[in-house]
Amino acid sequence: MTIDDELRDDVCPFSDPRSRRADITIFHYALPSAMTTEFGRLGQGRVLQYHNITPASFFASHDAGLFRLATLGREELATLVGRVDLALGDSEYNRRELEHMGFSPTGVMPVAVNAARLTDAPRVPALEEILDDGLVNFLFVGRIAPNKRIEDHIRLAEHYKRYVDAYYRFVFVGRCDGVPRYYAMLRALLVQYEFLADRVLFTGPVPDAELAAYYRSASVYVSLSEHEGFCAPLIEAMAMDVPVLAYAAAAVPDTLGGAGLQFFPKDLEYAAELLGILAFDEQIRDPILDGQRRRLTHFSDAAIRRQLDAMIASIH
Repeated sequence: MTIDDELRDDVCPFSDPRSRRADITIFHYALPSAMTTEFGRLGQGRVLQYHNITPASFFASHDAGLFRLATLGREELATLVGRVDLALGDSEYNRRELEHMGFSPTGVMPVAVNAARLTDAPRVPALEEILDDGLVNFLFVGRIAPNKRIEDHIRLAEHYKRYVDAYYRFVFVGRCDGVPRYYAMLRALLVQYEFLADRVLFTGPVPDAELAAYYRSASVYVSLSEHEGFCAPLIEAMAMDVPVLAYAAAAVPDTLGGAGLQFFPKDLEYAAELLGILAFDEQIRDPILDGQRRRLTHFSDAAIRRQLDAMIASIH
């Protein structure tokens, strides 16, 4: 087990005897590790919080190591069936998966997203000036990975420029080095479609102040992912008052809860038209923003605290 340097004074290793004295232990599971076995050996108060594992099939053509890791992750998760007092998914989608695996009882505990780090972030005038150049910005935030279907974003950009508007920019904020073969495929697709150099931007990871600037500049947040366990950037986009256009797959409908503008099946020509409507039609855009603000209250600190209290009470 590793502990981030910034948390050295707040966290003790699982080998510390104090870690086995708690009335309740919440184990956040997303990857296989030695912690799984140790958690399963605890005698009481074992709460599993499942953040989902991207299905291995998404990595089959791109990275054998990640394919194996994802496969092992689900196999290891199954070893905890019957060895926890409560199994929680951070979405109804995740809860159903836990139930299907045999966990019982199950529940939902959403991710507590610290949106204030963005809403209260200082301005970055130099970056904001670059982004305010007359192009309409469409934003994605997250790691560049196969389940996110970034290639569909690129195809969406092609439909958008062909049928809707030529003054656009698609911005992708997040790590690009997690699946190198996949990222290389995306770069090749950009060459194939002959996009202008300033129309598709991969920023890599950025500090919070810059991330906030990208949200502030965005006309629409776009999610075309085909597998999400929760999708925290949807909460960030709603908190930053950016209308969301999302493909309704996996946990995305759970997180949005009817907010945003969701579509299914994945018709990218249709999505391009929706993108233009959200960017330019205030009569459509304003009610969607109102709906997102209402949905955001379900993820407030007070709402999360009430759910946590109820969860703790349920196993006493």
